[in-house]
Amino acid sequence: MTLDKVVGSAAEAVADIPDGASLAVGGFGLAGIPWFLIDALVAQGAGDLKVVSNNCGVDGAGLGLLLEAHKITRVIASYVGENKEFARQYLAGELTVELTPQGTLAERLRAGGSGIGAFYTPTGVGTLVSEGGMPWRYNTDGTVAEASPAKEVREFHGKKMVLEEGIVTDFALVRAAVVDRAGNAVFHAASRNFNPPAAMAGRVTIIEAEKVVEVGELGPDEVHLPGIFVQRIVELTPEQASRKDIEKRTTRQRPSKEA
Repeated sequence: MTLDKVVGSAAEAVADIPDGASLAVGGFGLAGIPWFLIDALVAQGAGDLKVVSNNCGVDGAGLGLLLEAHKITRVIASYVGENKEFARQYLAGELTVELTPQGTLAERLRAGGSGIGAFYTPTGVGTLVSEGGMPWRYNTDGTVAEASPAKEVREFHGKKMVLEEGIVTDFALVRAAVVDRAGNAVFHAASRNFNPPAAMAGRVTIIEAEKVVEVGELGPDEVHLPGIFVQRIVELTPEQASRKDIEKRTTRQRPSKEA
């Protein structure tokens, strides 16, 4: 008997995410984000969410929808990005934001998913990352309500390194190009950014898949994420799978042939 993790809909997949849950969310800006799982979670209505993601999408799209609905209270991210509402809520004291170096964030997710409690890295030594004092939350008057604590620093092979904790979340929402029914997943191009480590970090990982295949159709060397990390799969329609917006389009006029 083959294990089949495909569920009926995105709404069904996120139905049991409760208020106060922590979420690891894949993608980078709008590249490779789980569009339809996020939409389903907005409709489901869970609040007081703690989100771990590279950033919080943009205004009006992706995780920006949960921000606009005031469903997120804490974010661990590497940058604010193009989201003005994210910046506004952070500076207004409505949102707690733990800014983390991008590579460190990816490794914290991967470490958590691998059962590693913490690790040492040279990134951030001698800065507010290691010394503490980085504003996590502001008061409404602009003063700092909560700041980051100092972290342990040790020397290895003559180089100082800071201790960073692995991250484990209640749920993870990710998007993949191809997934077999057992959850073995393949990510395409830029969607291979934060999706694999986010998927590893979740106790319950939900994947929206552009294509679902039978077990055995993926060769072992093709798999980027083993199915052991995946609990639920949502199969997208071809129309849904084609949704791949970008944050900002920059173009220039091509020179004319006469020139």
